[in-house]
Amino acid sequence: MRKVSIFMLFVLMSSVLFATDTIKVKQTRIPILIDRQDNVLFYLRLDAQEAKSFKEVKLKFSDDVNLSEIEAVKLYYSGTEAIQRDGQLHYAPVQYIPTHLPGDTRKANSSYSIMVASLKPTRNEISLNTDYDLFPGVNYFWISLQMKSNASLLSTVDVELESVKLDSGNAPIDFADEAMSHRMGIGVRHAGDDGSAAFRIPGLVTSNEGTLLGVYDVRYNSSVDLQEYIDVGVSRSVDKGQTWEQMRIPLTFGEDGGLPKAQNGVGDPAILVDKKTGTIWVIAAWTHGMGNHRAWHNSQDGMTKEKTAQLVLSKSTDDGKTWSKPINITDQVKDPSWKFLLQGPGMGISMEDGTLVFPIQFIDADKIPNAGVMYSKDQGETWKIENLARTNTTEAQVAEVEPGVLMLNMRDNRGGSRAVSITKDLGKTWTEHPSNRSVLQEPVCMASLIKVNAN
Repeated sequence: MRKVSIFMLFVLMSSVLFATDTIKVKQTRIPILIDRQDNVLFYLRLDAQEAKSFKEVKLKFSDDVNLSEIEAVKLYYSGTEAIQRDGQLHYAPVQYIPTHLPGDTRKANSSYSIMVASLKPTRNEISLNTDYDLFPGVNYFWISLQMKSNASLLSTVDVELESVKLDSGNAPIDFADEAMSHRMGIGVRHAGDDGSAAFRIPGLVTSNEGTLLGVYDVRYNSSVDLQEYIDVGVSRSVDKGQTWEQMRIPLTFGEDGGLPKAQNGVGDPAILVDKKTGTIWVIAAWTHGMGNHRAWHNSQDGMTKEKTAQLVLSKSTDDGKTWSKPINITDQVKDPSWKFLLQGPGMGISMEDGTLVFPIQFIDADKIPNAGVMYSKDQGETWKIENLARTNTTEAQVAEVEPGVLMLNMRDNRGGSRAVSITKDLGKTWTEHPSNRSVLQEPVCMASLIKVNAN
């Protein structure tokens, strides 16, 4: 009789345990934007087999979080899942906060989410309470964090999701990853700002005066590449990124040659600070004509703007406040047989001996892309390109790893990993770095490379 009772008790406990639906939780791994009304902290997925309503979620902020900088913590409900994704594990049915919807990239899309709870935290442990009816099957919730506009960029937020309560009791939680600290960020440019559909291809430097200068494509009509209506924009911050001044346009070609703006695009910029003189340089590719299809395929061999993309510079001698007229250096550096010559987008560097260096990429006569560097020994008056670093590579970034030694980190069209090469003679000769095509995994995309001194 005792054995039967124990067995029945075990069966009863098991049935209670498995009757409680599991919550699958995924924490985001991106910065919290101070200027957004909503930032996704946690994605929650619940396959409601037994539970009928969502009651409560508890969070715990670490002791070093400055709660006075938090405007609100919110709980949203975002409906159910599509049958066609049956058997697949997703943590959201859609993207909750738009990235490409002009004017609406700072808050949740209200057509995709319903806010069911919100509070301003006054202590480290908080509860978001609701009594929300569940849809039979998969249900999606998410937790949003809104910071105050004066929150510091240096702040961090560490928060754990402690428990979720359903009408059937506390639900088991299955975490997709470990908890991590969230840093702060500022959305320097959002879709819709200054009437532009998108901003892409960013670069960031610090001037000799300590000013942050961000450079980017201003893509007015859409997010697509050249050829399109694109200018190069620059934003300045004199308080270490906390606030940003009105956008400046250092490179624009308007209706040059009687062609419309969308056939005079200039973009994919890089920015460089001359550490000796303080001059700031921006470089970009200007495409004239070429219809309205991709310049990558329509720029041809030759030297004139009617045939091939032009490599242009603009410089500032007053810490990025004003900019020179375009300086065309195509004749200095382009081989006439190349189809397309442009910079490696992002940033260039000023070497310890004063040499200025921009990464570059070009499509050769055989229509193969190649990456390398171009340099100036006379503070930007003249420029030179030596030899390519590696074939079938494109967007690259450069760093001086020791005096006179340059490392070039390249997007490799073969996929899988970044290509990395070293030159000790400004690109006349190159050797593969030990990490080449083996360490830095990538999805074949633009990347950044920054040197930070160990001391």
